[in-house]
Amino acid sequence: MNKSEKLGVTIWNYSSYSPPYEPDNILQDKAHDQTSRWSSDSNVPPQFITLKIEKPAIVQRITFGKYEKSHVCNLKKFRILGGMVEEKMIVLLESGLKNDSRQETFTLRHEVDGHCFPCRFLQILPIQSWGPSFNFSIWYVELNGIIDWNVVKPCLDWYSTYRERLAVRLCLKHLRQLGCLDAFEALKKKKNIRLEDPRLTELHDVLVLRGDFVETERVLERAMDDGLFGPFISSQEYVPQWTRIAEQAELNFPGISDNPRPGMRGGHQMCIDATTETIYLFGGWDGAQDLNDLWSYYIPNGEWTLVSSNTTNEGGPTPRSCHKMCLDSENRQIFVLGRYLDTQNRSPENLKSDFYVYDIDNNQWTLISEDTALVGGPKLVFDHQMCLDPLKKIIYVFGGRILTPSGTYTSTEAAMLNSTTYTIEHRFSGLYSYHVPTSTWKKLKDDPGQNAQAHEMKSRIGHSMLFHPTYRKLYIFAGQRHKEYMNDFFTYHVDTGEIDVIADGTRQDTNQVPAAGFTQRSTIDPYRDEIHVLSGLSKEKEKRDGDGVKNSFWVYDIKHNRWTCIYKNDRSDRDIFVQSLPATPGTANQQGKGFQEQPCPRYAHQLVYDTTHRVHYLFGGNPGNASDPKMRLDDFWSLRLCRVSQSDIMRRCRFLVRKCRFQEMAGQDILMALRYIQTAILEVVDQANEVQVQEFHSLASFLFRNPLHDGSDIYGTTLCRTDDASKRQGRYELFSSLVDFFPDYMTQPKANLVDLIPLDNL
Repeated sequence: MNKSEKLGVTIWNYSSYSPPYEPDNILQDKAHDQTSRWSSDSNVPPQFITLKIEKPAIVQRITFGKYEKSHVCNLKKFRILGGMVEEKMIVLLESGLKNDSRQETFTLRHEVDGHCFPCRFLQILPIQSWGPSFNFSIWYVELNGIIDWNVVKPCLDWYSTYRERLAVRLCLKHLRQLGCLDAFEALKKKKNIRLEDPRLTELHDVLVLRGDFVETERVLERAMDDGLFGPFISSQEYVPQWTRIAEQAELNFPGISDNPRPGMRGGHQMCIDATTETIYLFGGWDGAQDLNDLWSYYIPNGEWTLVSSNTTNEGGPTPRSCHKMCLDSENRQIFVLGRYLDTQNRSPENLKSDFYVYDIDNNQWTLISEDTALVGGPKLVFDHQMCLDPLKKIIYVFGGRILTPSGTYTSTEAAMLNSTTYTIEHRFSGLYSYHVPTSTWKKLKDDPGQNAQAHEMKSRIGHSMLFHPTYRKLYIFAGQRHKEYMNDFFTYHVDTGEIDVIADGTRQDTNQVPAAGFTQRSTIDPYRDEIHVLSGLSKEKEKRDGDGVKNSFWVYDIKHNRWTCIYKNDRSDRDIFVQSLPATPGTANQQGKGFQEQPCPRYAHQLVYDTTHRVHYLFGGNPGNASDPKMRLDDFWSLRLCRVSQSDIMRRCRFLVRKCRFQEMAGQDILMALRYIQTAILEVVDQANEVQVQEFHSLASFLFRNPLHDGSDIYGTTLCRTDDASKRQGRYELFSSLVDFFPDYMTQPKANLVDLIPLDNL
């Protein structure tokens, strides 16, 4: 890996400054000098300051220094641009600073189309300060990146070639769109540059030049068979489909079921063996006491089995909640660690961190260790996280609060368990590993304490930790530390110990990232490179009026570093288990007035994910019912995240193709057009899609409109195309629409040449 180093910079340009806060001040880090900063003379954008880098460099990171105290002029929101010339820069980052005294470092975009690109200029645009009526201030800026000319020069050459090729492709697109095919072919041959993938060129020739609509559908069918619609499908947002699970006996005879099932609880644990399609549930708090019953749920027949009503009697764990467990599907073992204890039960002999393993095939519990703290493992903790590396058979345990026998304090966690006291000593556990074959513990990271740096792992409770077996990384995010609700996100490479900060928690927009919270539940799909998060208790939980329980479901795209909110549920009527969610037309869950069932908001629930069938399973939790604080839930749900299918896209493509053919037909023979719409178009209309049905009706009604009508449908599309130029234009518009379903690497440039002409040249 090429070495990243501090880059030499100078002040190149700026919008304004307020004396004595000159722009050059940001080149020196003087945290104790209040005057050592650049301050604009106005808080009205656009304000900017532009840095010139000593020589072309691949700029990877930017660090902002701050004053020794929080300051109203700190940048709450900013944007950073970069490029080789000041007039042509692209966005490298949009973010904001915390209003504190600690330096913050951000990773800048430094790749285009999978290649690094160099910058010579970098511009910082303040958008909002922490004090709304105050001017913008920057105290110190430092850039880090690669300046090795042996690395930068090839990137510079590639970027120059990339821009030239893109310019030629834009010209090719423009010439073909104008119908200047001779000029198009001449330029393509001269520059030996391809406008698009040959399959899209074939589609253009068949559709736009020849007007062969039947062959157009065949070309699209081959594209579907080759899986070319896959990237488009992956880019579409998921639609949640919740289903409340009832036992098979209850389905056959509603209201009657002799089969046992788990009772109401929160703070329990679940794990899933996707190979055998079995879910395991253990322990929890039912509102009055801790539980130690073990259940299994066999997905194919939809039935619960009580494996053990009391695991203690069988050599297993005592009743507990806020513990953690993980499953080794290869060796058919379940590991259990940690628990919560009320203050009155925290005698030294009870504060031992027992560690159990359950042999599934032999239905046998084994006490691995009476106290892991005595053999190099963690002390007794609760609300920690635990996951297994199936390749190396290593269990990782991170965070959790350490229980001690002294002092008390009030906490929401205690309220969750119907207790009013906790130990006052807020001690958090670090990162540990347990090697299953040798039964040995190892401390990897201790809790760094309150003065932790950005690159250190701050321990916490109520967080998420997931393991990606391919990337060999732990993904850790959210949780609570003392009174701080954390919104950071980082990875820990289990083989190298390297920590990579994905987000430091400065993002303020909860519409783009999950809000800081507690007891959210998360799963990982390593095949799709996705992390799924069902939120739990929001940071407003101290209100205790129920408004803190606002469930939302998020998906994180690991490759593209992007969060997407699938749905939010902030209903407060939690006396019921079931609420309604607007249904997507055409889904199996569409009911009555267009609503589907969904679980009511809750926390202290459990969520597991079947990576084979891509289904989530949710059980129980605390609904936050202020009128009945002991109330817990026992409802059981499945969740499928659905996207459009390849057949859905193919149906849409056929509809668009046949609509275009109808537009040409309507100007020649109305009766033929009428028969065509009643047969060919009707058969490809998705009757469950209200938009498509409305679009279809607009086509049909057009045939019977006043001849003086302008000939456009409700979408502004010309329906009657008669002359050759109009037909060609309609076919090209259809071609452009169809291209959107293909991967970007196959298509012509999205931009248009005419759109790049600046108005000041006119």
